[in-house]
Amino acid sequence: MTKDFIVDPVFPECPIRNVLARISGKWALAVLYTLNGNQGPMRYKDIEKSNPDISQKMLTSTLRGLEADGLVCRTVYAEMPPRVEYALTERGMSFMPVMRQLIDWAYNNLHDIVTDRERYLSSL
Repeated sequence: MTKDFIVDPVFPECPIRNVLARISGKWALAVLYTLNGNQGPMRYKDIEKSNPDISQKMLTSTLRGLEADGLVCRTVYAEMPPRVEYALTERGMSFMPVMRQLIDWAYNNLHDIVTDRERYLSSL
């Protein structure tokens, strides 16, 4: 392992889990989807309005994590009042086809999954 590799204390032996844990977080995909759908930089409040059920704390935490992983860039403009915008990086954009496949798969299997869940719950 290289010295710049960050060891995840929860999954120290698995570097893939380290990356997937961040991307598969409850809000990460929603924020990435929002930024991708806008086709350009977005202000914090606009991201928040597009995801009304996320708390400010979770949105801030999610954006920081995505920024730390190089999926999102944060640009601060020296204006009064200060303006901050978020956008997908090249790495973030490279993830969009993978995310699109995941969304398509979920959409195409939604009915069968719901049916199976109902069947499972009724068998308990």
